[in-house]
Amino acid sequence: MPNELIINTRPHETRVALVENGITAELYIERRTGQELKGNIYRGRVVRVLPGMQAAFVDIGQDRTAFLYVTDVHRDVLDLEQMMLSAVADNGEDVVTEDMSDEGSDPIADINFNIEDLLQAGQDIMVQVAKEPIGTKGARLTSYISLPARHLVLLANVSHIGISRRIEVPDERERLKQIIEEIKPDGLGAIVRTVSEGKGKDKLRSEMDFMAKVWTNIKEKMSKMSNPGLLYRDLTVSLRAVRDLFTHEVDRLISDSKEEYDNIMKFIETFAPSLKYSVELYTGTDPIFDYYGIEMDISRALDNKIWLKSGGSIVIELTEALTAIDVNTGSYVGKRNLEETIFKTNLEAVKEIAYQLRLRNIGGLIVIDFIDMEKLENRERVFMALQEAMSKEKAKTHILRMSELGLIEMTRQRTRENLSRYLCEPCFYCEGRGAIKSKRTICYDIFRDLERELSSPESSSGLYVRVHPEIGNVLKEEEQQSIMELEKRLDRRIIIISHKAFHMEQYEIST
Repeated sequence: MPNELIINTRPHETRVALVENGITAELYIERRTGQELKGNIYRGRVVRVLPGMQAAFVDIGQDRTAFLYVTDVHRDVLDLEQMMLSAVADNGEDVVTEDMSDEGSDPIADINFNIEDLLQAGQDIMVQVAKEPIGTKGARLTSYISLPARHLVLLANVSHIGISRRIEVPDERERLKQIIEEIKPDGLGAIVRTVSEGKGKDKLRSEMDFMAKVWTNIKEKMSKMSNPGLLYRDLTVSLRAVRDLFTHEVDRLISDSKEEYDNIMKFIETFAPSLKYSVELYTGTDPIFDYYGIEMDISRALDNKIWLKSGGSIVIELTEALTAIDVNTGSYVGKRNLEETIFKTNLEAVKEIAYQLRLRNIGGLIVIDFIDMEKLENRERVFMALQEAMSKEKAKTHILRMSELGLIEMTRQRTRENLSRYLCEPCFYCEGRGAIKSKRTICYDIFRDLERELSSPESSSGLYVRVHPEIGNVLKEEEQQSIMELEKRLDRRIIIISHKAFHMEQYEIST
C-alpha cells in the first residue's frame, strides 16, 4: 500500500496524518490559538536567573515565561557540534558533522560554564523555541538558532557542516560537503538533509541564498525591536509536513482544502518542483479523515485499553512522572502451553506498543510490564523485538533489558505534548482521579452525614436529601431498610429528592 500524507484543513484546526501501509503512523494537530510556538524565533528578555537549576526564565512576549538551560546558551568560545545536532534532532535527521575549523577537539569545549556567568536579569537575547510548552512547563528555548528548509538546515553563527547519516554513499557525502563549503556564507553553517541526496549545486545554492536572506531579515528586526516579541514565525503545520515528511518514502499528499492545496503547490514549486505531480486535492463527499479511516485510529489512540488481535490487551496509563504500560493475555489461551501463550502475547504487544508510542507521541520515562516469562531466551527475544520495532523511530529512544520481574524501562525523546493531553482535559466528574465513588459508597457517606444530625438541636421537621437521580434510586430501593432505621434513630422523616443537574457524588441535606 502507498504511504500518504493526508491533510485536513479547517479555519479552526489543521490536522496532518502520515499513513504508512494503510495505518496512521503519526498525527500532527495545529489549532488556531496563536500559541503554536515551536520553531519561532523571539527577542527575549531574561527575567530571572536560577543558579540552583542552571536555567533562566525568559520573557518572549507570551503569557507564560519560557526557560533556557545553561547547555542551550550560545557561547562563541565553545565547540558547537553537539548543539548543532540537537538543533535538528526533532526533524528526525541523524547527522554527522564536519568541523570547518582546525581538526581535533577544542580543549575549551570541556570548560563548564555556570548560568550566572552567561546571563543576567534584564539582558536581551535572541532565542528559538525548541519545545512547545508541555503540561505545566513553559516552552523550552535555545539560543542556537536554526532555520530548516527543504534540503538544508541553516545554522546561525556557526561554521560547521552536518550531513545526514541516511546518505550512506561516501562519494555522495563528499560531493555534498564540497558543495556546501562553496555556497554557504561566512559565519554560517548547514545541515544537509536526507532529501538532498542527488541534488545539484544550483538547487542547493538557491535554497541557501533564500535562507541566508531570511536570517539577515531576522537580525535586522532584532536590532530594531526594543521589547520582547516575535522575530520569525515558523511554517504552518501543513508546510512543515511538506518540508519534513514529504520525502521519497511518501508516495502522495492529499489535501481537502483548495486554499491549503494552493499554498502547498506554491511551496513545492519553490523548493521541490518534482513533487507537484504527487499532490492531490480531495473532492470526495465524506470527510477526508473518515474516508481514509484516520478518525477511527485517533479515537482508538485516546483509549487506555487497546485490544490485540489474539485477544490479549495492553493498558496505557499516563502519570506526571512516567508512562506505565501493562500487557495482559486477556481471552487468548494459546494452543500448546502457558509459556508459549505468554511469549506470543508479549511479541504481539511489542508491535502495538511501538506503534502507540509513535502515534500518541508519548515521551519521557516509559515502564512496560510484560507478562512474566520463565525462559531467559524468551525474555531476550522480546527485548530484541522491542529494539527492532523502535529502530525506525525518529525520536531518540534508549531501552534497558528486561528485569527478572518482567519490566522493561525505556526513554523516548519528548518533542511535543502527547496526543491525549493535547486533545483531552481532566474529567470534571472525577477531577483527574480516573474514577468516581461507587453509588453504594455515596449512599453510606449520606448516612454518616445524616447521623451527624443527632448532634444538632432537636427538631420535629423532616430531613430533605437532594441527590443525583441514580443515587436516589439506590436509596429508595436497595437501601430502603437503612433509611427506615435511620428515621427511627433520628426520630425524623427522611425525604429523598432527585436533581438531574447534580454531580453523581453531590448531595445536600437540609431541614
